[in-house]
Amino acid sequence: MTMVDKANPGSIETDEAKLAALEEERRFERRRKFEAVAIPIATVIGLLLIWQLGVRLFGVPTYIAPAPSEVADKLVNEFPVLLANFWPTLFEASLGFFAGNLAAVLIAIAFVHSKTVEKAFFPIAVFINTIPILAIAPILALIFGLGMTTKVVIAALICFFPTLVNMVRGLQSVSPQTMELARILSASKSEIFWKIRLPSSLPYLFSALKIAATTCVIGAIVGEWIGADLGLGALILESMYNYRSPMLYATVFMSSGLSVLLFAIVSIAERRIIRWHT
Repeated sequence: MTMVDKANPGSIETDEAKLAALEEERRFERRRKFEAVAIPIATVIGLLLIWQLGVRLFGVPTYIAPAPSEVADKLVNEFPVLLANFWPTLFEASLGFFAGNLAAVLIAIAFVHSKTVEKAFFPIAVFINTIPILAIAPILALIFGLGMTTKVVIAALICFFPTLVNMVRGLQSVSPQTMELARILSASKSEIFWKIRLPSSLPYLFSALKIAATTCVIGAIVGEWIGADLGLGALILESMYNYRSPMLYATVFMSSGLSVLLFAIVSIAERRIIRWHT
């Protein structure tokens, strides 16, 4: 070591500089992660404090806008009731998420492999997407009744179109040079799909799935508004009609938590499946 140092006296200083730079990089990364968590939490706490003080100072009645402390009290004391209504909405939203996205992916594959099918059915898909979900929900209730099927179909419909558009774009995103190379190598349609088109489409697909993870909850809640005895949507309506404002806010927060949960599951799946992209 001594001989090396004598032969190249600047090596120790170079190593120390590299270690210092590495340590500085680690400190920067720790600070960045801390700020990514601390800033949103501090902002939420600040907004809740402003809300609490505003309600108390201006004497806003509870049935119009409850204080955050009252909402928190409901979240704790009425948690069994909220949880009993959480599971049906989760089940309906999850079924709608899988059904809507599976249909969108299969139809997107058909569109990419047949221009005739795309020309025939894509305008229909656009037309269905233009119908407001609140307008189509009563029609679906007449067709499927007031059971779970209507909620699942509404949740599936609301997921369908974004995934269809993104999946078609993803499957078509392969460069012409890559397709030409595949043809030169005599790759079959099946090989082109599984080894080229599908991997290229996955980033587009997961972008759509993250949107669908939140909108499927909206679809399930809208379905429960049409007619349901149990579920977060039914609890929202019951709380509103009975002026139980703290319970209404607590249910809304519970619905938001469900959307965040589904979004997080899709994000984790994305990081594990398409490591080369994330």
